[in-house]
Amino acid sequence: MRIVSWLVVALLVPSLVGAQSRPRGRELGIPFTGKTGPNNAITDVAGVAVGHSTIIEGEGRLEPGKGPIRTGVTAILPRPLGNWDFVMAATFNQNGNGDMTGVNWIEESGFLEGPILLTGTHSVGVVRDAAIHWQIAKGRQFVFTYPVVAETFDFLNDANGQHVKPSHAWAALDAARPGPVIEGAVGGGTGMGCNGFKGGIGTSSRIVTGVFGKDYTVGVLVQCNYGGDFQILGVPVGREITDLGMCSNLPQTRPWMGARLRPCPAAGSTPRSGDEAIEQAADMGRGSIVIIVATDAPLVTHQLKRIARRAGMGLAKAGSWAGNGSGDLFLAFSTANPGGGAEGALAKLEMVPNNRLDAFFRATIDATEEAIVNAMLAAPAVMVGVDGIQIHGLPGDRVMAAMRKYGRVK
Repeated sequence: MRIVSWLVVALLVPSLVGAQSRPRGRELGIPFTGKTGPNNAITDVAGVAVGHSTIIEGEGRLEPGKGPIRTGVTAILPRPLGNWDFVMAATFNQNGNGDMTGVNWIEESGFLEGPILLTGTHSVGVVRDAAIHWQIAKGRQFVFTYPVVAETFDFLNDANGQHVKPSHAWAALDAARPGPVIEGAVGGGTGMGCNGFKGGIGTSSRIVTGVFGKDYTVGVLVQCNYGGDFQILGVPVGREITDLGMCSNLPQTRPWMGARLRPCPAAGSTPRSGDEAIEQAADMGRGSIVIIVATDAPLVTHQLKRIARRAGMGLAKAGSWAGNGSGDLFLAFSTANPGGGAEGALAKLEMVPNNRLDAFFRATIDATEEAIVNAMLAAPAVMVGVDGIQIHGLPGDRVMAAMRKYGRVK
């Protein structure tokens, strides 16, 4: 089985090379508001690192336990490797049809104690266990720990085959680096679809300026697998691009999928209506979204809870209504106040006043929307998953045509 870390992904998976050469939203000219950090990524928050392990193997009819395989793991380190200092954190479930382990202790204590990992639904357990052994191997000492692993359902993958192994989680953690983040069909986002197009990993950041003479960074990373009435800055992009719906030319071995897919259309066929496109996108969007928000601003737990809630507003801007089948799980953390979780002495903490949080709320909302768009734009032009399911990446040229049609750009 092939393990692809973010450091060597371009050498081993040619389809992803094309994905990463595809322009991001701002490079296309989408007029997102706000100033970004140098990488426009969650890693613009100093000390935060991201790594991926990607598994792409096989094609054709689904053979449970064998493939095809379209899955992986994404790892986020809130502090540099070897720095096990806790970070203040909070979570929020906008719709709870999903799983994020370790959240009970975050809710109780207000701290996140280690890395965050993202993967497919049926791989949560193995990734959680691997995170424990990886931390031990890297020198962290603890009596017990509760790793944070979040999931979305990778429907392009042989999910029941549970192809993610401990080695894949270790590879993602070992690959974690600061700097630019590979987006699209990588890591935990490999087998995901979003708004009827190929989904995956996306990221963005914002700089919040002039807070008592200091500037701070808010960074967002998403694993995007939801469905809705897709919009960008209010432009109904999902209703403008109706001829690229998910389809398959193979019989579906999973009845629940067969009821939702049509055969791939012949050349010259009539495109779906906008309503039909949105209906399919929403129906396929039962696989959810995970949103991770990081900041270097001194925000304490109740404020981070407020930040986590605002991620849902960014998701709504991109067309989600948090459907019953979607697990919309958010986590926010702050790298400020080092030593805040140490035992044996009184902690001395800084805190941004509540009346100065509005800029952080807006930064979170705007960066979430942009991260979703970046995830979809970075995906390959076409990915074929189990049972020949064909799903398209979001075409940047047609996005810009829609933006011009609705007067968002000239």
